[in-house]
Amino acid sequence: MTDKELERRLELVLSAAAPDDLEGVLSRCEARKGTVIPMTKKRPSRTIRNLMAACLALALVGGGGGAFYYQANAVASVVSLDVNPSIELKVNKREKVLSCTPLNEEARTVLSSMGGGADLKGTKLDVAVNAIVGALVSNGYLDSISSAIMISVEDKDQARAVKLQQELTGAVDAVLQAQASNASILSQTVDASVELDQQAKANNISTGKASLVNQVIALNSDLKFEELAKLSVEELKDLAKIGAPAMPIGKEAAFIAAEEYAGTMAVSSVVADVDPELDDRVPHYEVELKTARGEFEYHIDAWTGEVLSGQKDILASGQSGGAGTKPSSGSSDIGQEKAKEAALKHAGVSESQVSGLRVQQDWDDGRLEYEVEFWVDTTEYDYTIAAADGSVLKQERETHRAPNYSGSGTGGSGTQDVGAEAAKSAALKHAGVSESQATDVKVKQDWDDGRLEYEVEFWVGSTEYDYTIDAVDGSVVAYDTEKHASASSTDIGAEAAKSAALGHAGLSESQVAGLRSERDYDNGRLEYEVEFRSGGMEYEYTIDGASGAILEYEKDWDD
Repeated sequence: MTDKELERRLELVLSAAAPDDLEGVLSRCEARKGTVIPMTKKRPSRTIRNLMAACLALALVGGGGGAFYYQANAVASVVSLDVNPSIELKVNKREKVLSCTPLNEEARTVLSSMGGGADLKGTKLDVAVNAIVGALVSNGYLDSISSAIMISVEDKDQARAVKLQQELTGAVDAVLQAQASNASILSQTVDASVELDQQAKANNISTGKASLVNQVIALNSDLKFEELAKLSVEELKDLAKIGAPAMPIGKEAAFIAAEEYAGTMAVSSVVADVDPELDDRVPHYEVELKTARGEFEYHIDAWTGEVLSGQKDILASGQSGGAGTKPSSGSSDIGQEKAKEAALKHAGVSESQVSGLRVQQDWDDGRLEYEVEFWVDTTEYDYTIAAADGSVLKQERETHRAPNYSGSGTGGSGTQDVGAEAAKSAALKHAGVSESQATDVKVKQDWDDGRLEYEVEFWVGSTEYDYTIDAVDGSVVAYDTEKHASASSTDIGAEAAKSAALGHAGLSESQVAGLRSERDYDNGRLEYEVEFRSGGMEYEYTIDGASGAILEYEKDWDD
């Protein structure tokens, strides 16, 4: 029954009570035992008639139906659920939902499938909470490990508030586990106050979130309530954890900073996931941009908005992300049989000689490829074949056998060793190249399963070679080559790449330690990976091998 319906019924009661029907009333009364109060038969005044009508109305309200109505519709507790969407539930003593109200635009979106919250009216509180938390998860608000949801209970009965808080925390935890969400749960009871209610209404948030904002302000009085109210619960939680040293830029500003750096502001199809990491050693926002070229990750400084890491101008550079994109359906494809034949021919074996043959189509950086794998006795072969023309893009071969030397396996005196020079010569000879043709030659001694080996790496043009050489007899244990289709023949060199990275960091070579520059190819582009440490920070740079431009950089505390 609504308030209007109740008013209508009371109006009918009053109109029925107004006529003078004293004789009828008395005639229907039985003689009471005990003292009888004599009554004079006299027409009552208008005042008495109104008083009688009011008494009858009160009797109706105070008796069965009216009392039940007020108990059923009286607000006993106010429960709020906050992530960044803020949702408020009012419930009666029997924990039935009287109203479900979205307090901001994000909350209205979450409740859109539930009639904006109206569909939850009359349901049990735990059922309503389960539905809301499920919607929050499906809308992506509780899918990261740093996500947080806050449950707040406001009730004059403190014991009932604590009991409800505990019950709801358990219910929400069960939903999150069922949804495989690792989000954390914050819960609190809130003491109602006029000031808190005014703050909540003025900022379109719940009293529970207003209480959390005040807890953050208590740590740093320079922070403004209105700005903090715009942050999500997980941001407020992290701020409180680190002592609220400053005001973070917020998720929206972090998203914009990442888009500006990536050069995707003009692209309307970009979707972003923004995850605050304010309690990290370097407080930042982790922004993942999902574009037609793939997915790109950026770290944005939480206080300044500076881009700490990520790929710059991805559209201008033609760079693809981790997911990549598929070329048009018109791209040529030699098919699985031709890809298999190309791999077997390169290995110099027939199909009858191999076992475990497997051919699988794949996409990599927008290029259709075939992965071909097989064994010849104890030697494993892995090939990447270009689907367009059948050329060998990458090959790996590894012989699986027991160690063929005596000794302890840790470099004991019984262990033979051909030496680094002989290992390098063995790799170059197998590749069919001279040392003068190879660049960036690296030789490193290693142990693998008790066997002494040498890892030999070098480049010939845009082809990368990696060899594993047996240190006992100089035989090739494993090798792989990979062709990188370079868009430019210009190469600034490792030294120039180091200088570019140091110049960007504002450091000289004498101020850093662990300086390393390594050549690489990514999506047909020659790059240099430069790393160094300074002042307790670790720096990682990706430098364009043709121009020396900074493609990506990251700095973090040196662990």
